[in-house]
Amino acid sequence: MSDAIPEIALCGVSKRFHSGAPVLEEITLSIAKGEFVSFLGPSGCGKSTLLRMIAGLTPVSAGEIAVNGITPANAREMMSFIFQDATLLPWRNVERNVGLGLELEWATRAVRTRKVAEMLALVGLSSVARLYPRQLSGGMKMRVSIARALATRPRILLMDEPFAALDEITRDRMNEELLRLQRQHGWTVVFVTHSVAEAVFLSSRIVLLAAHPGRVREVVTVDLQSSRTGETRTSEKFEDEVSRVAGILRGVHTA
Repeated sequence: MSDAIPEIALCGVSKRFHSGAPVLEEITLSIAKGEFVSFLGPSGCGKSTLLRMIAGLTPVSAGEIAVNGITPANAREMMSFIFQDATLLPWRNVERNVGLGLELEWATRAVRTRKVAEMLALVGLSSVARLYPRQLSGGMKMRVSIARALATRPRILLMDEPFAALDEITRDRMNEELLRLQRQHGWTVVFVTHSVAEAVFLSSRIVLLAAHPGRVREVVTVDLQSSRTGETRTSEKFEDEVSRVAGILRGVHTA
């Protein structure tokens, strides 16, 4: 299909649960191939619910979502979802956790062995392939989770606060690693976070959501070079962008 088709398109999407209270209302948004878009907003604004609807894990109540021109349910093979918790299986070692998706796809043992080795090398974990989750640090567990998501060769990554439980130094390092991999592979990434600084560092655009019900209040284009490193965070330009987005977010909260 042509890249002119949005990678992800939401048109008038709303969500209500059994109580009838609206969680999300009239969300309309287009995300282009290769973009890194973050959802940012207060607790309860529906960020995670919106991400799950894009993944096809939660049905919409109204409106439509298209992923590369088809329904999320039909597009699942091109998407991988990474949760806040690494959700590794404790009885499987690292390489068998990474290969889980490939097993579910009935890939041959030779294919699984090759792809798992490639993914562990990509995230710098080849040396811990035989260890179990209990033997890993929090940052290592998240890298295993990312390697597992990448093993099935997705073109879209949906990430729900994947680094929230990590210490600041590890989180910053994981942010840098994620951007490096995204530039290398050209993924489209949709990322949920509560951190303004994290959203600014990672994103090409930030979707600011207001709560009760969740709705798009503003979409902010981040004015930073696409090539970002640890030094970016110490730059005056980065600090200015964080302040700008934080100011807009405060306006969303008080509106």
